[in-house]
Amino acid sequence: MKVVLQKPVETSMQRMSALATLPVFFDLKGRRSIVLGGSAAASWKAELLAAAGSDVEIYADDIGNEMACLLGRGAAAGSLRHQASCWSSDTFIGASLVIADAETDEEAKTIYHAAVSASVPVNVIDKPDFCQFQFGSIVNRSPVVVGISTDGAAPILGQAIRRRIETVLPPALAEWGRLARELREKVVSRLVPGQQRRAFWERFADLAFGPAPTSADAGWLLNSIGDVHSDAANAAGRVTLVGAGPGDPELLTLKAVRTLQSADVILFDELVSNEVLELARREAKRMLVGKCCGQTDCGPQDINDLMAGLAKKGKHVVRLKLGDPMEYGGSDAEIAWLERDGIAVFVVAGISAASCKVSLSSARRPPPIEESAGEGRELIGAIA
Repeated sequence: MKVVLQKPVETSMQRMSALATLPVFFDLKGRRSIVLGGSAAASWKAELLAAAGSDVEIYADDIGNEMACLLGRGAAAGSLRHQASCWSSDTFIGASLVIADAETDEEAKTIYHAAVSASVPVNVIDKPDFCQFQFGSIVNRSPVVVGISTDGAAPILGQAIRRRIETVLPPALAEWGRLARELREKVVSRLVPGQQRRAFWERFADLAFGPAPTSADAGWLLNSIGDVHSDAANAAGRVTLVGAGPGDPELLTLKAVRTLQSADVILFDELVSNEVLELARREAKRMLVGKCCGQTDCGPQDINDLMAGLAKKGKHVVRLKLGDPMEYGGSDAEIAWLERDGIAVFVVAGISAASCKVSLSSARRPPPIEESAGEGRELIGAIA
């Protein structure tokens, strides 16, 4: 019987799972926002909008202590202005956002429809039926800002996630973000989009989770722009063999995740889970080189030729395999073929399926039982 080998094919799999809401970072600098109400909740939203650079108009007949204190000390950015008058439909014209603290659903409904008629996004605090957008928990390392949302399902969970992220992101990340802003124009003017710019920002990111940047760091990064540019003409691609572990994304190594997020092309076997592929760089091309639709695997030579061809075009190719890539002999042949072609090859180890089974078996083994009596010995025999 003639065996027909499947050719590598780019997959049409989803690169993004369903989202409950779309996370959007809205630039409010110099834009007008409206806050209706003088309560503590309204004061927090007014402070947040002003911190983002918005010119905030607060409409309230009476204001509470929190709002009075906010107006007294002023905003971190933007501006705050109290209007001791009632709002009207004309108030919303030209505004970027409307935030309201309404006591009743009827009041919330009136505000909501007036904002919608003026084509202004609206949020009525604690009344999700009258909100076109939501506020999540915020981790502030501005210009690095992290937003967390649970789509209103579990606000306390969102706060717990924020606390966890706060411990991971060093305060100095804000200074690295500001340095990135200073360097951005130079990077854009000297490095072409794609591999060159990504190579520079990967160097930058390697430093950004350490101590605050010094003048020496800034100088080295400026020089590296020239290094990346001069190396671009001779830049060669590379191939990295990555172990996907037994299929659970939580068992991937940190190095495997970083490699997946720097890949241009990912060649994966059919046993690699979608959850693992979900961690890869969104723009990376994904190509299935394993069994599909009952066909046999792609031929080893087809895969070798494909990896070599892509690497020669300057691509970072990731060969993603279940378990540990060196667990089976096929990887040795791939490495030998690529090295004969002058292509740099790297290996990122993974947890082998065998190791995982041993670990799980040990974890599920019942604890030892002391033989204090004959009854205990009978129980041990029953467990065995």
